[in-house]
This record gives sequence, C-alpha cells and structure tokens, in this order.
Amino acid sequence: MRAFALCLILTPLPVWADDLLIPSRVSAVTLFPDGAAVTRSAAFDLPAGTHRLILADLPATTPLGSVRVAVEGASLGSVSARRDFVLPRGTGKSPQIEAAEAEVERRRQALEAAEAEIARTRAEAQGAEARAAFLGRLGQGEAAMTVEDLRVLARMIGTETEGALADAIAARGRADAAERGLTPLREALAEAEQALAALVPEDAARAMLAITVTGPEGAPAEGEVTVSYTVEAARWRPVYDLRLDRAARRLTVERGALVAQETGETWSQVALSLSTARPGGQTAPSDLWPLLRRISDPVAAFEASDLAVRSRAVLAAPQMAEMDAAPAGAAPVIAVAEFDGLAVSYDYPAAVDIATGADNLRLSLGDLGMPVELAAEAVPEFDDSAYLVASFVNETGEILLPSSEAMAYLDGRFVGQQAIGLIPAGGKADLPFGPIDGLRLTRTVLDRNEGDRGVLKRSNEQSEAVRIEVENLTAESWPVRLLDRVPYSEQEDLKIVWQADPSPSGTDVEGRRGLLEWRFDLAPGATREVALSHRLTWPEGKVLD
Repeated sequence: MRAFALCLILTPLPVWADDLLIPSRVSAVTLFPDGAAVTRSAAFDLPAGTHRLILADLPATTPLGSVRVAVEGASLGSVSARRDFVLPRGTGKSPQIEAAEAEVERRRQALEAAEAEIARTRAEAQGAEARAAFLGRLGQGEAAMTVEDLRVLARMIGTETEGALADAIAARGRADAAERGLTPLREALAEAEQALAALVPEDAARAMLAITVTGPEGAPAEGEVTVSYTVEAARWRPVYDLRLDRAARRLTVERGALVAQETGETWSQVALSLSTARPGGQTAPSDLWPLLRRISDPVAAFEASDLAVRSRAVLAAPQMAEMDAAPAGAAPVIAVAEFDGLAVSYDYPAAVDIATGADNLRLSLGDLGMPVELAAEAVPEFDDSAYLVASFVNETGEILLPSSEAMAYLDGRFVGQQAIGLIPAGGKADLPFGPIDGLRLTRTVLDRNEGDRGVLKRSNEQSEAVRIEVENLTAESWPVRLLDRVPYSEQEDLKIVWQADPSPSGTDVEGRRGLLEWRFDLAPGATREVALSHRLTWPEGKVLD
C-alpha cells in the first residue's frame, strides 16, 4: 500500500485517475485566548467525473473530529480522514529554507575562518616565545670562549631575544583583538540559525483527508476546497503601553496583542482575527439546586458531624479502591474557565507569519487617547508616600480588555508594570503611575485602649486616636485624595462612634463601608493634618472579633 502511495506522488499522472493529490495551506486563523479556529484552502482543477481530492499535508495533531469541509465549484461527497497512513510529500525544500541554510553555512564558514586565523596568530606568538627561550639557553656551557666572543654572543642573544619577545607580544595582541572581533560573527551566526529555525521545515508526520467531489453535471471544474478545524495549541493576549503626559493631562493607550502557536507548522501570510470568545469555556449557565438548612442542639450537631465524618471515611475506602482499579481518564474532568459574556473581535489588516513554537509575536491594535484628571492618592495606614493616579472616562467607544501586561510610562519614563481590568466603553477607571516621593505620609497612633488590659474575656471597650500628616516637599502644588478608615458594625449590640477633624469629604467611598476620603490642594512646603478617632463598646461577656 505504501509503495502504491509513493507511485502516486512520483508519477506525473495519477496511477488511479480518480485520486488527485493537491497541496493546502493555512489561509485564515481566528485566535482565541485559549485555542484557535484554523481555515485551510486548496485550489483544484477537476477532470470530468467523480474524484477524490487527497490533502496529505495536515499536521498530525489536527483534531480530525472537528474537521469541517466546504467545496466551491463542485459538489461535495464523502470525507474520510486518517493518521496512520500519510502520503509522502517529497524531499524538496522551499526556496526560503534553502536560502536560510545557505546563509547559516556562509556565516559559519566566516566564523571558522576567523577562528583559524586567530589560532595561526597565537601559534606565531608561541613560536616567538620558544625562540626567545632558546636564545636564553644559548651560550650555556661555552666556558672555553674568549671574553670578546662572549661579548659578541651576549649582544646577539640580547638583540635576537628582544626581537623574539616583541614578535610574541605583537602576535598575542593581534590574536586578542581578533578574538574580540569574533563576537559580531557569533551573533550573526546565531541570528541566521534562529531565522532558519523559525521557518520550521515541514518534515513532521501528517494527517490526511480524502474528499470526494463531482463537477457540475459531471463536467470538468475548477474550484477551491476549504477545511476548517479548531486547535488548542494557539493563543493571544492583550498588552498595553500606558503613556501619561502630565503637562497635557492626556493618556495614550498603545494597544497590542501577543500571539503564539505550537501546531507543528508555520502559518505564512494568513488572514488573522483576534477574538475574546472562549469556545472551550463554559457556554451554559450553572445548575442551581435547592438549599436545605437545619438547626439542632450544639451537642447533637457535633455528634452528627462526627458521625458524618466517620461514615464518609468508611464509604470512601471501597470508592477509592474502585477509582484505583478504573482505567485512566474514567473520572470526569471539569474545566474551570473564565466567562464574562462579552466577545470582541479584531481583524488584523495585513497578512501575518506566525512560526510554530517561536516566541510571542506582537501585533499593533492601534492607539487610543483620552483626557485625564490627576491626583495624588495617599493611604498613610500602609504607605509613606502618595501615588500619582490618573482618572478618566473611556469615551473612545472601544473596550479595553483585561491584561496583566500593561506597561506604565510617565512623561516618557518607564515606571512599572501593572494589571488592568476590563474598562468598557463609557466606563470609569483609575490608573496609577508610580510614587510621588516628595509627598510624605505619616500616621501616628496617639492613644489606644482595650478596656481591662490582659483580661480579654472581660473587655467591652476599644478606642483609638491617630494623627495623619501629609507633607509636600515638592516645588509644585498637588491635588490630594487622602484615604483612611474606621471600623463599622452590622450588630446593634456593637456600638461604634468616630470623629474626624477636619470632616471627610466623603464617607463609605465607592460603597465600601467605613472608608473615609479627604480632598484638598496642598501647596509646596505645606503640611495638612487630620485627627481621627473611634470608640467601640459592646455588652459584657461578649468578645470582639
């Protein structure tokens, strides 16, 4: 059977006229956060009658169960797929791969020639050093020579030794300089090897599709077959560069996407779409079951709980034995996936190349600009300096997707990486842009009382007084948003009273109970103080959590 398949490839006209081997390529891809929908295209020129189109170039990892086939220009019949028998695709290399291999060889030869020249230079230095050593030994044991002969010999040895050592030093200098010059050659070779690796020669095992087609009324036809399927080994994620111009009070969001795939084949010149949909995630609402609650006496409840634990332990033993005896994969696997009910798509305007297994490829999704309000946000309970925060409303009409890779720049200076959540069109957001070291914060506890100290079970009162200071050591005025907190209670028996001087600008900020906010402008060199205290009381015999 394999010999027959080989003949099918090597013979100009198929041995079996009903089978036509046609090449296919990935023409379009829709990338999801986890996975991708891949579309392959193959053109055909169909003789009269019914024939089978053989596509022998699908990756071996193609999920054949998800393959869907469409045909234009002919009628589609049956479709069969298999992995255990793949038609050979020949041993020829593409011109791109041949050119990349030639470039790697050229750069390798250049590096080897430079290394050989360095080796010759170092050998020259060693020869000069050996000559100097020989001259140093020359004349030893020549006691019978006259004084004049010894003088002549000494001058000759000195002159020749000096010349030999100078030659050695010069040769070693040239070798060291040449050695330093190898770095660009090594880098060039590594670059060429990476370029060759990115092409990924298509020599891996493949899957095969056999598609039965018939021309209109049995006549010859030209057309295109389209094969679509989904893969898991591909993904994309959004990335942002957040650039804040403080003088212009403007934020520019440079949007990008990092895409990657490990399907085993390089995608060349494909039409790419990016989607936030998660086809592999949860697509139906969860089941909600009735919730039955019971009450019982504390002792009875403890005994029932203990009995339930012991019963589960007894029942678990045979269940575990059954699980151990069950074949691998018998237990259901439930995947937990993020599902926000929102899908956004981006069509990339130009065809792209994505090498399999290569590093993430970054694509630009365009820039968004919007005005911002700036403030110095101060949280003295935890921080010793305020932070610059830009507040804005997303009036661009587009959505900013969640990302863990948002790079923040303040007036062109990188300040750090942060994660941002979903910011819908019309939504409000606050983005931080690093500390303001000149706005110093202190929070001093002046008094703390916990009732009968050392007897926690009899304590029924707690109080605290703090002094908060914000000092402006910069040369400019800052709008400050100061945040602090007091405890709150949802029990009638737990009484809480608090005082603040000056009074806060807002309470229960953003719906968070007990959170207090002060807003004020702080001039250069100025200091603002806030006095804050609270007192908790509760009945005797109770314990404060």
